[in-house]
Amino acid sequence: MIRTATPADVPVIHSMIRELAEYERALEQARATEEQLRDALFRANPAVFALVAEDDDSGEPVGFALWFLNFSTWTGTHGVYLEDLYVRPHARGAGHGRALLAELARICVERGYERFQWWVLNWNEPSIGFYRSLGAEPMDEWTVFRLSGEPLRSLAAGAGTPGGTGTTAAPGTSGDRGAL
Repeated sequence: MIRTATPADVPVIHSMIRELAEYERALEQARATEEQLRDALFRANPAVFALVAEDDDSGEPVGFALWFLNFSTWTGTHGVYLEDLYVRPHARGAGHGRALLAELARICVERGYERFQWWVLNWNEPSIGFYRSLGAEPMDEWTVFRLSGEPLRSLAAGAGTPGGTGTTAAPGTSGDRGAL
């Protein structure tokens, strides 16, 4: 069964986030606390949402999907960005991952969202094969960029300065997708 997460699910979702980070060989980067997760998911106007997959027999939470809205300037519609999808190893192969994705696809269709997107690590062949089997297509022509830590703080400190790297797009560009 797939259901919307509740505040009582925060500890198990947090635990599964840590399991996912360990699987992705990045446990040291998973610094979010239960309190941060609870606040993000259940504040007055949340910007992030979660679904929980439960084992049909025991009711035990065995997976989750954490997602938020994005926006396409090309289609003029929101879309769903899947931040994390995880099913515990003992529950894999029982359809929980597919059910989580199907529920997010249903949300997209119901709300008129035209895109449902996520990242997958290049080495994660089992997941890539699974996603392809659903008809998902890799966006190989795009490269993901991330700015964090000191480079992020440095850019923020120098943003908008003469001769610096301001935030204004070059003339004749949309400012979208790095068209500078």
